[in-house]
Amino acid sequence: MGLALITGCASTPAPTQPPVVAPTATPIVPTPAAAPTPASAGDLASTIAGFHAWLQAFAREALAAGISQHTVDATLARAQWLPRVVELDRAQPEFTRTPWAYLDSAVSPQRVAQGREQRRLYAAALDAAAARYGVPASIITAIWGMESNYGSNFGNFSAVDALATLAYEGRRRDWARGELLAALRIVDRGEMAADALVGSWAGAMGHTQFLPSVYLAYAVDADGDGRRDIWGSVPDVVASTANFLAHSGWVRGQPWGVEVRLPADFDYARAELDMRQDSEAWALEGVRAVDGQPLPPLPDASILTPAGARGPAILVGPNFRALLRYNNSVNYALAVGLLARQIDGGAGLAAPWPRELPALSRGEIKALQQTLNERGFGAGAADGVLGPATRAGVRRLQQSLGLPADGFATRELLQQLRVP
Repeated sequence: MGLALITGCASTPAPTQPPVVAPTATPIVPTPAAAPTPASAGDLASTIAGFHAWLQAFAREALAAGISQHTVDATLARAQWLPRVVELDRAQPEFTRTPWAYLDSAVSPQRVAQGREQRRLYAAALDAAAARYGVPASIITAIWGMESNYGSNFGNFSAVDALATLAYEGRRRDWARGELLAALRIVDRGEMAADALVGSWAGAMGHTQFLPSVYLAYAVDADGDGRRDIWGSVPDVVASTANFLAHSGWVRGQPWGVEVRLPADFDYARAELDMRQDSEAWALEGVRAVDGQPLPPLPDASILTPAGARGPAILVGPNFRALLRYNNSVNYALAVGLLARQIDGGAGLAAPWPRELPALSRGEIKALQQTLNERGFGAGAADGVLGPATRAGVRRLQQSLGLPADGFATRELLQQLRVP
């Protein structure tokens, strides 16, 4: 799973059709028989039958893992097959989103204003979490805004139902089985009732979208009521979020990053997260903060150019990588950092985005990858995803054309590549 520990922000609309309801709950008795696979399921009826047979087999695993018979009967016996979850798991947007389009939505003026208000309303809880874990209150607030729009939409899917569906018929079955077992453990320990485990279609739960395994490891009872409630207690939500980030490597007192101006001869092939050196070394190469201030002391700092040579450049450090452990997307981590900065009253990025460049469709990205491979530039699998291998192939093409080798794929490059 690409997102490591946490995934499935609840921005997905609620299902437009009711779930297919399981038969009346009856105790599940483990059976040694192998459960039918989704490939053998034909129509909906056989799929549902296969799903319930799979639940019978999974009950055996749950009992062997120490889950009580009572919890198994109270959860798996009532689990529902959710066809909408399968649909969402398989869905792929036709067009990728440019970084600026993503940020326009994620760091909108409305979200900034709401974040400032939430920061004011829950100052006591946020300040307490910040003091205890060393994560700024604005960063915690920004994640809250990104994950559930400050609690207004953390999803209405049952985590047990969603994870059972994904474990039976999904792209990441082993991962879903592990998270389903973690959800059962939450119920078995008496921490939360099964029907309270509500969140996104991917099984992420509550205001800041914790997966069950993350809940077990990092959720905090900050209000002292004996429960770790990431659905109804803002103190628990913000403390749990800060605790996770602290365990993900957040360094107290260190900025997540700073916008920079690059020297004219900068080698854009070095603008990757795996290229790291102290900010002092970057300064010696001519990298400067856009506001004219000295670069902050950042160990293992990387330079990012999300839109290549024609867009902003950001120097990021360990705290940016901590945000990536929340959601392994550069755009996501950048959005959290910029939203937090503006919640604190700061400004966004100074350098403009190349908004004239259109987003590439997945079909165009696949065509780019295929043509790069055919022309000997090596772009990896033609999967429609702009990953490191594709960026490296684009850089080799750009070098052959005498262009800045920033690895940023454009429609113009695809057209040039197609010219014999």
